[in-house]
Amino acid sequence: MNISVLWFIIGFVFFLLEFVVPGFILFFFGIAAWLVAFLTLFTDISLNTQLIIFLVSAIVSVILFRKLLKDKIGMYREGPRVLEDEYIGKIALAETAITPTDNGKVEFKGTSWDAKSDDYIIPGQKVQIIETRSIVLIVKSINL
Repeated sequence: MNISVLWFIIGFVFFLLEFVVPGFILFFFGIAAWLVAFLTLFTDISLNTQLIIFLVSAIVSVILFRKLLKDKIGMYREGPRVLEDEYIGKIALAETAITPTDNGKVEFKGTSWDAKSDDYIIPGQKVQIIETRSIVLIVKSINL
């Protein structure tokens, strides 16, 4: 198999993996692999040189272009606002006791979530979601 074709396939695999692995980094490794495929198509360079070109171009392109392209494409721009719209201010039901020192569980939209609170909350009590921290809902007790 021609080495240029092999580098092209490697680059294509990196592009496909970008859809599976979040972070927008593998895209640049795909570009670097295609750069090496292009170079090996017209020149005869050693495997060590190919690997060096691949790694250097991938790392440099990630450092120089990742943030710029993420901003241009608009990646992750809607994330926090969507979470606020979907969770913040909504009512959930405490499944377990929640105290300022111990996290507990709340049921929200049919799913059990880890929850944290500065209030003392008993199982079965309704709570209001006031914040999200990753996959933990920050809640407060509500008096009905």
